[in-house]
Amino acid sequence: MVDVSEVTKTYKAAGKNELILSDISLQIRDGEIVSILGQSGCGKSTLLHLIAGFDTPDEGSIIAAGSEVLRPSKRCVMLFQNYGLLPWRSVVNNVELGLLDEPPEERRSRALSYLKLVGLDDRSNHFPHQLSGGMQQRVALARALAIRPTIILMDEPFAALDTFTRYYLQNELLSIHAKEKTTIVLVTHDVDEAVFLSDRVLIMSAGPGQIHKEIHIHSPRPRDRGHADFQYYRKLILDEFRFTGPQMSEEYSI
Repeated sequence: MVDVSEVTKTYKAAGKNELILSDISLQIRDGEIVSILGQSGCGKSTLLHLIAGFDTPDEGSIIAAGSEVLRPSKRCVMLFQNYGLLPWRSVVNNVELGLLDEPPEERRSRALSYLKLVGLDDRSNHFPHQLSGGMQQRVALARALAIRPTIILMDEPFAALDTFTRYYLQNELLSIHAKEKTTIVLVTHDVDEAVFLSDRVLIMSAGPGQIHKEIHIHSPRPRDRGHADFQYYRKLILDEFRFTGPQMSEEYSI
């Protein structure tokens, strides 16, 4: 579903070129949930933006949903941490944003269908300021799903939420994934989140950003955060951080 081949990306900073990503190659299969972990500044979000088509690599190529990524596409949508809801539009009108080419009846029917999927069909006429942060993120998820993309990219989508809301939305995401079978690529700083959600975890090193390690999570879902298998993968990932840079032990602690 996603094929990143020998991708390099450089940005200009302080008058000189800075190598952000170097020779990144990875493949993501249809229907997988893959998390990308790494210290701040290693290029996780840059890689996600390249897959989304918001930017282009200096070298290498990216194939997503069967086509080379040259620009943003409805087949591959991004879900941000800040939700991106328009405050002057109702919940249902926010979900309809990506469906403006559809006939009004189809647009409304599909928006309400996906609001029901995320448990917010009874809030369709509310406005974003009338919802909690967790509810707003569920609206953003419904909006992304309503487009019926083949790939959803998520950049720290639950980071600003409290622990219990984050756990609830992680469970909701898995429930939706089981129904929709959408491929999901998730950037996160939360090791527990990566283990709980992912089929695979990609650990990036910095200076420049590269794929340091790929870890397959073979534990069946639903996963128990207190189970020995969960703690095994958690420790396995944390142990790998010792080899990716000196800051890792500060950002990712047990």
